[in-house]
Amino acid sequence: MAKDYIIYLVEWCCLKITLAFKPSPAVFKQGDIWWCNIGMNIGEEIYGKGVKYTRPVLVFKKLTGNLFLGLPLTSQEKYGSWYVEVSIHGKTSRIMLNQARTLDRKRIISRIGTLDDNDFKNVQARFLEFFSPEK
Repeated sequence: MAKDYIIYLVEWCCLKITLAFKPSPAVFKQGDIWWCNIGMNIGEEIYGKGVKYTRPVLVFKKLTGNLFLGLPLTSQEKYGSWYVEVSIHGKTSRIMLNQARTLDRKRIISRIGTLDDNDFKNVQARFLEFFSPEK
């Protein structure tokens, strides 16, 4: 297993070098969901799948023209205070609040769609609840 993990890390590093020099014409906005190159990460950090290490990501907050706070999605049935169930094109997915991270638009591959207003407001409320200090 360790040998495979090392191979995946090296492959991801090569892809990441390519991404660093990739021009990105992608224009994103809050509430969009995009396929993004997330990478091969370590420990419990969420990672991408396939040869390009991709995963769907919600643009939770646009920070600059190039940078956003992203919330990765999973299609796996998972429950807990750090998951928010949403519907995208009639399919159920879960947004992983505990995996929030800033991402550059160079990681963006293709747009999947946009969350509807009710789902996005629910994600916002759950995000604030999840990250608010305990009383």
